Amino acid sequence: MQVLALTPAELAFLNTAPDATAHSQQRLTHHLASVLTARLRLPVTLHEVPTPEPAHAQSTPVWLPDAVLASLWLTRRLGGKHVSGEAPFVPHTLIQTLNEVLAECWLDGRTPEALPTALTWHLTADQMQARLVVQFPQHLSDMTNWARGVINHV
Repeated sequence: MQVLALTPAELAFLNTAPDATAHSQQRLTHHLASVLTARLRLPVTLHEVPTPEPAHAQSTPVWLPDAVLASLWLTRRLGGKHVSGEAPFVPHTLIQTLNEVLAECWLDGRTPEALPTALTWHLTADQMQARLVVQFPQHLSDMTNWARGVINHV
């Protein structure tokens, strides 16, 4: 059997390194949607949207779910079917779940060369619209140390 030489287009494809940052963001978005779908027991879609710059840098990731997502989480995790009203607080279990997903994706993937300052998603679940934001630390080493700590405590 004779093996043909690669074409210039094939060589160019193989020689370009994938963008680790974009790949990490896509993996995180997909994994978040999967975990939220499982925990809320209803289909969840996430779409990344432009993110405003955070006011100040963090030393660990900070999640900022809106009241709609907090209410949906509380209702579904406590066995309810329909959300009525808004939760007066963000449940610790929601933040813990989001931290675990982020830490797992961070440690399982290729470390990007740079972190975005924040990511924002538009979330749709059960005909409800919510917004989820995560702010990242400035330094990659802070992110790695944080992720290892989260995984060690799970």
